[in-house]
Amino acid sequence: MSEIKELINREKLPQHVAIIMDGNGRWAKSKGEQRTFGHRSAIKAVRDVINACNEIGIPYLTLYTFSTENWKRPAEEVDTLMTLLSETLLEEAEEIFTKGLRLHVIGQIEKLPVLVREQLVNVIELTQNNKKGNLILALSYGSRNEIVQAIKNISKEVKEGTLKTDEINDDVVSSHLFTKDFPDVDLLIRTSGEVRISNFLLWQIAYAELQFLDILWPDFTKDNFFQCIVNYQNKERRYGKISEQL
Repeated sequence: MSEIKELINREKLPQHVAIIMDGNGRWAKSKGEQRTFGHRSAIKAVRDVINACNEIGIPYLTLYTFSTENWKRPAEEVDTLMTLLSETLLEEAEEIFTKGLRLHVIGQIEKLPVLVREQLVNVIELTQNNKKGNLILALSYGSRNEIVQAIKNISKEVKEGTLKTDEINDDVVSSHLFTKDFPDVDLLIRTSGEVRISNFLLWQIAYAELQFLDILWPDFTKDNFFQCIVNYQNKERRYGKISEQL
């Protein structure tokens, strides 16, 4: 058993961890391979982090799988990513179910290929009664788009008279986001050494702890994840207060 895992306090776990899985292309390039090789090689890291969450009991894990901006990438790479997503859903559906995980998807799902959408629906339906944990895939997702859509829907309710302007607060906005059924993010991890958020869960990470790692995603391991949890637990989360108030 991992020594780092043994350092984790199971009473102070983050409820929601989100990960920006970055560095596949650079990892492949460092090995003299095409970017698509990096995407395929990254599946092990995805499995590892899902298993790590499952082992220690983190109830919500969100993976930034494909952003709205990723559609701008070369067509060949986008096609490979969609094919890889389709293959992975087929291969991992039973494993996700067996682990007791429930699959959710956030983003502009209507933009995905029909086959991928159908496979997502199948796994979502297969796992809808699972209660051991929640795996959330951010697909064709962009936080600004999410917030704009929330504003439009709130405005519509105000116009129709079902919501008053002075009733709009944080809870109302949160209830109109793709993530309305999930708690806010406690810990955000980004691999590859880049220090930016990249339009990911901007509202939901307001008080999250942020960790940026100099590790390319295909090299990310369970121990790396467990160390992130230990680091998180060593932080004092004050939410605007001072230590003495906690």
